[in-house]
Amino acid sequence: MSNQKNSQKNSYQGFNTLLVTIDNQVATVTLNRPDKRNAFNDEVIAELQQVFSQLGTDTQVRAIVLTGAGKAFCAGADLNWMRAMADYDRSENLADADKLAQMLSTIYHCPKPTVAAIQGDVYAGGVGLVAVCDVAIAVKTASFCLSEVRLGLVPATISPYVVQAMGVRAARRYFLTAEVFDAKEARRIGLIHERVSEEELQDVVADISQRLCKVSPNALSVCKKLLDDVAYQDIDESLIQYTVEGIADIRASDEGKEGVQAFLQKRKPNWLG
Repeated sequence: MSNQKNSQKNSYQGFNTLLVTIDNQVATVTLNRPDKRNAFNDEVIAELQQVFSQLGTDTQVRAIVLTGAGKAFCAGADLNWMRAMADYDRSENLADADKLAQMLSTIYHCPKPTVAAIQGDVYAGGVGLVAVCDVAIAVKTASFCLSEVRLGLVPATISPYVVQAMGVRAARRYFLTAEVFDAKEARRIGLIHERVSEEELQDVVADISQRLCKVSPNALSVCKKLLDDVAYQDIDESLIQYTVEGIADIRASDEGKEGVQAFLQKRKPNWLG
């Protein structure tokens, strides 16, 4: 057993742009390029894709926190990466953009709950990283900006997630004006869930993470998919039937049966054992 645990621990070492730790069933993925304000490049994208794919299937992990080192959570695209892209033809741009899109999709569809712990400023693609996480907590001093149009670009690959998070009306303003907005406004429009002091961030994120670790792992995974499947759908007979089958399936699952029995017997369910 100890060899298995050591093997799992070692599998998260060797990243060049990330720090990955696991403590009490919570994995923390830290963007670790503080000198570059944790900006994206090819390597960051590939390593995020890899680590969230691995953590999503790791039975020792119940929740994942994404945060950044230094003064910025993520400043969008790395300048050197942008310089290289300036000479790309369309096919090269398609391949490059697809890598970013697939990474965002991997985090968004991760079967484990994800929490963005936003310790600093968030620009451009960094806003996409916030939007793909299930829960987002930011320090009060954080600033946000969808700056793409200033550079003659658009926030295309992140747009499905950001629009879903902040709503179409807010997205129309902030996509088009590229203005900076603060954490208070980010909370008002729904991009983040809470704004806290720098001293409170770690404790608030730890509390949320432990709450996620106390509930049924299978129910969490199924619930994430349920949210995607029912959001913005017409409440017609097919959707109603889908929800009927969903509750029937989860009731018949091992964890569903265990959870109900534990509640009735006034004991802890086995996933807390």
